[in-house]
Amino acid sequence: MIQAAEKLGKQVGVAAACRALGVPRSSLYRARHAKPAAKPRPTPERALSQAEKAKVRQELNSQRFWDSSPREVYATLLDEGSYLCHWRTMYRILDEHTEVRERRNQLQHPDYTKPELLATGPNQLWSWDITKLRGPAKWTYYYLYVILDVFSRYVVGWMIAERETASLARELIAASCTKQGIQREQLTLHADRGSSMRSKSLALLLADLGVTKTHSRPYICNDNPYSEAQFKTMKYRPGYPDRFGSLVDARAWARSFFEWYNHEHRHSGLGLMTPATVHYGQAQAVYQQRQRVLQAAYAAHPERFVRGLPTPPELPTAVWINRPQTIHDVGHEGSSTPDTGEHLTLELPEWALGLDTKFRLELSHNA
Repeated sequence: MIQAAEKLGKQVGVAAACRALGVPRSSLYRARHAKPAAKPRPTPERALSQAEKAKVRQELNSQRFWDSSPREVYATLLDEGSYLCHWRTMYRILDEHTEVRERRNQLQHPDYTKPELLATGPNQLWSWDITKLRGPAKWTYYYLYVILDVFSRYVVGWMIAERETASLARELIAASCTKQGIQREQLTLHADRGSSMRSKSLALLLADLGVTKTHSRPYICNDNPYSEAQFKTMKYRPGYPDRFGSLVDARAWARSFFEWYNHEHRHSGLGLMTPATVHYGQAQAVYQQRQRVLQAAYAAHPERFVRGLPTPPELPTAVWINRPQTIHDVGHEGSSTPDTGEHLTLELPEWALGLDTKFRLELSHNA
């Protein structure tokens, strides 16, 4: 294109030629004064010969030093009265053969699978966690155990204790399952990787109850989002105290909070309904009642509703923890309901998830 602009520029001028061909004039001028290719850099007299480099590389990759860093090799050889080269030169020799990597013999941590959990109704998926409540004195804490139904956001069980133990968690989970009438193979219980969550006694209890247990990946806070969001709602309440005066005080405050949270709090993820309404199957009746009120308001003053007949906020039909990313999800990122139609379920790579939606659609189509 630069050559074509040069040829046309001789006839109509550089500016007109560049404008016609869409070539920046700066690129054309830069091409005219292109620098010649750089001459190869001469090898300094003090540089190691190829034979010496081969000897250093052979030493670094020997059975003795294959899992040692160049600095360790350098120091070890010095202590033995031998000097091959500086450790920086060792790195350069390894880099010439693309061998700069982690050489130390270290523990390889396993790859944890991302939990992908789906709930389409109450008492299918619970998440639970433990948070600290500040006590009356410094370094004094009370421990709040909370079990949350992921679909309805209903707190099915909670407890405040002076310590965090697996035995207390076991008692709370067993009592909550009994209260909710959980049957075998009905429930999945999700938690992070705390010591109480991974205890053997709790695992045995869940096996006896027929409850499937899952855990978050290490150091990934997004794998247990519903419990974390519930704790934030609690600790950002206007009446949440800086410290609790006693265990009795903490339990009294929590009792009133969970009563409000379950039966009065209008949750944005539940179509602005309370968790108890959704958990106990009253959501559809409330939705229809809201629809009748809106229809009456529309019939009285249709001119006030420029978009036509209004509808209440939609009810959730499915809730995910780490919903799988597919082509359909890219186009409907804000939706919490699974698609029941036929569509291509091509998984996108992790690096593509942060790209612009339009580009990701094109990427998926091309794939």
